[in-house]
Amino acid sequence: MARVLFARGVRGELVRKMQQRLTDLGFSTLGVDGDYGGNTRAAVIAFQNARGIEPTGEVDVTTYESLMETPIPGIRERALQLTAAFEGHDFTLAKGNFDDAGITWGIIGFTLTSGELRRIIGQINSEHPALLRAAFGENTNRLLEVFERPMNQQIAFANSISLGASRERLAEPWRTSFRKLGGFEEVQALQLEIADRDFYQPSRRTAERFGLTTEQGVALAFDIHVQNGSVKPEAREQIRRELEENPPSNEQERRVIIGNAVADHSKPRWRADVRSRKLTIANGTGTVHAGNYVLRAWGLGEFPAGE
Repeated sequence: MARVLFARGVRGELVRKMQQRLTDLGFSTLGVDGDYGGNTRAAVIAFQNARGIEPTGEVDVTTYESLMETPIPGIRERALQLTAAFEGHDFTLAKGNFDDAGITWGIIGFTLTSGELRRIIGQINSEHPALLRAAFGENTNRLLEVFERPMNQQIAFANSISLGASRERLAEPWRTSFRKLGGFEEVQALQLEIADRDFYQPSRRTAERFGLTTEQGVALAFDIHVQNGSVKPEAREQIRRELEENPPSNEQERRVIIGNAVADHSKPRWRADVRSRKLTIANGTGTVHAGNYVLRAWGLGEFPAGE
């Protein structure tokens, strides 16, 4: 059976690129929205029929390479697409202070409280100042000045532009400005560079430390670094103890032990969410934010993790 890379229910930047390529070749997906739905499936079937590929409606390795004329995306890109979907983010979306992180923006949710948002905006200002001003206009200096204040004042600013009881939606013009900034190709490339340096590369070291060698194992480690920062010392001790007391017979059992330990030592407010994400990756299927995930359809499985 051919290995599936992408199928109905997947969403993200990789899907958007495939939709654009299908549309350019005359196989319309009736919109380029990054959502692998029925219209995209129909376009894939039409493409497969035209190229003499079994018309499954799923993008396997042969279909992908024929369509995109490039090798399949690496584990980094596929893990990023899954975690970005969990986070509810893309390159352009910014959210207010709904989770005490201040402002959250970008492909994996760079946050104000972690300092990530300040660093990436500072780097954009250093390398592409014209793009920052094109996005924020007369508010550019105000934004940069806010980042120089103590954190409590930065949070106060975030609260002042966060709307509603949930404080999730940003007020205008900030919401549109962040969206515009995230739409620039140079800014997207920078987001990917930082996601690789600050999250993916550390996650590979975490995967190695805990004996995770499959794609699902690396995807789990990456999601831990994005959502939880790292594996906390208390969680590491729990993992060590459980691995000694109940040695796993396969990596899935190891992943479950790691996922549960990370969840057990996360903030109580987010513990259920952390557990659902980690066990969905660990087991290959599950429900996150009321959405059903099957990792096979996201191109992630019990395959050796390459680079």
